[in-house]
Amino acid sequence: MRQLTTGGDNAEAYFGFDNEHITFQRTNPAEGLSCDQIFYGTITKKPSETFKYKKVSTGKGRTTCAYLMPDKKHFLYASTHLAADTCPPTPDRSVIKKYVWPIYNSYDIFVADLNGKITKRLTNTPGYDAEGTVSPKGDKIVFTSMRNGDLDIYTMNIDGTNVQQITNTTGYDGGACFSPDGKKIVWRASRPTTPEEVKEYKDLLLQGLVMPTKMEVFVANADGTDVHQVTKLGKANWAPSFTPDSKHIVFASDYEYERGFPFNLYLIGIDGTGLERISHDGSFDAFPMFSPDGKKFIFSSNRNNNGGHDTNVFVCDWVN
Repeated sequence: MRQLTTGGDNAEAYFGFDNEHITFQRTNPAEGLSCDQIFYGTITKKPSETFKYKKVSTGKGRTTCAYLMPDKKHFLYASTHLAADTCPPTPDRSVIKKYVWPIYNSYDIFVADLNGKITKRLTNTPGYDAEGTVSPKGDKIVFTSMRNGDLDIYTMNIDGTNVQQITNTTGYDGGACFSPDGKKIVWRASRPTTPEEVKEYKDLLLQGLVMPTKMEVFVANADGTDVHQVTKLGKANWAPSFTPDSKHIVFASDYEYERGFPFNLYLIGIDGTGLERISHDGSFDAFPMFSPDGKKFIFSSNRNNNGGHDTNVFVCDWVN
């Protein structure tokens, strides 16, 4: 186990196609990073070597959900910079009195090179477009969009063409990624069912907000067929990704805790069987991902932060 970052909030670290490079998002006001920007770095082969990283987003607006492209020379990410150079406002939870995530309608998905130059805009529709990841086959991107008035999963070709809607059920569908064989996708979803729940969801969405305290993990074929719910645990089950064999899912959850904290990491079969807890820290562990070769495992955690609120990126060996 190695801690790659120190200080600030570092999350959503994802491996590139070569098993060595990662992108992640970082906020640290002490460094002038008042909201998330995207960074790129090489995981060192020796634990004694320092992990070095550089900022590859524009430094304008807020960014999220970066993922390296198959050519190993570019990455995609979502950014609000076309709306304003400054960070968009964060929700005032003291007024809303609920734990909510902002869904900025100024997010669009872009491709940039590793020097930070934007080379292509992939989305250009009103409303939120973000949470993009790339198929291991290198041909498709899966992402979340609000272009139809609800938060649903879509796929598009690697160049942004041939956009297809994958989900169409009321509720937040997001954080999708492909299986290593490219045949399936996994994502997190809220599914409000009662009239009261549906009203609350839609009212918040009109304010550009979602409440992520009730989410379950879903799986489908890459074309959106054969949708089925994997977890039925209650609480917040999110940040899912596949294991190297494409037969299991790793995800974060607070289901064991009445107060909604801590978050730990779990493994489960895609059929919903064989649930196993794999992290045991008493704080926050999330955003798990395997390297393409299945030898490394990366995640973000509040551990080892001297009792503060910093979230850092950790990497370790994966042994079956």
